[in-house]
Amino acid sequence: MTDLLDALDRQTTLLVADIRALDDLSAPSLCPGWSRDHVLNHIARNAEALSRLVGAAVDGTGETMYSSPEGRDADIDAGVGRPAAVVVDEVAATAVPLAEDLRRLGPEHRDIELERTPGGPTFKGGMLPFMRLREVVYHHVDLDTGFGFDDLDGELQTLFIENEIKRQQGGPSPLSATIRSTEGDTWTLGDGATEVTGTRGAILRWLARQDPSGVTSSGDLPSLTAGL
Repeated sequence: MTDLLDALDRQTTLLVADIRALDDLSAPSLCPGWSRDHVLNHIARNAEALSRLVGAAVDGTGETMYSSPEGRDADIDAGVGRPAAVVVDEVAATAVPLAEDLRRLGPEHRDIELERTPGGPTFKGGMLPFMRLREVVYHHVDLDTGFGFDDLDGELQTLFIENEIKRQQGGPSPLSATIRSTEGDTWTLGDGATEVTGTRGAILRWLARQDPSGVTSSGDLPSLTAGL
């Protein structure tokens, strides 16, 4: 079983090492409408937001992840345009207290309901380490610096694939397919009539970012619900 906090430490180290080589953050990212600058500011603000949620879970502060969707976006936009070194240092600096905070979570906090925004979507305290790991890995890919889902170890690829499948199955149009990886995994969903095949990295890229370039299908490629 993957140790999420150890995996997060490794992936954060890889991310920071990669972005220290960037001297221009104005290039577009793979996130529509966002530059690399936006993505990195988001990663930093996300670390602070998740630390607030640890406080809510462990200390009962009552804080939410963000004050509002608009406030989240405004905080990201406010950081864009600074020197690249400043932004990169902030990504590294905000990751340190979050790593310490996440280690404060225990089994007793697993089922505590936490809010994204006041009165908004909720999730449980036990999800916080995975949520941060997903943010770090997916947005590292979104920076379009050469790091991709194929660079993850097999355990992480499988972990993320199964999470994406769960998200799709909980959406308005549950996925129906048999998904086979060239590494030997099989996931049967719905009637499983259509077979989708690819490497784990390609399957994850299709499920997480709706990029079908690395998968093949025995029929029409099943449609995915984006933005889950």
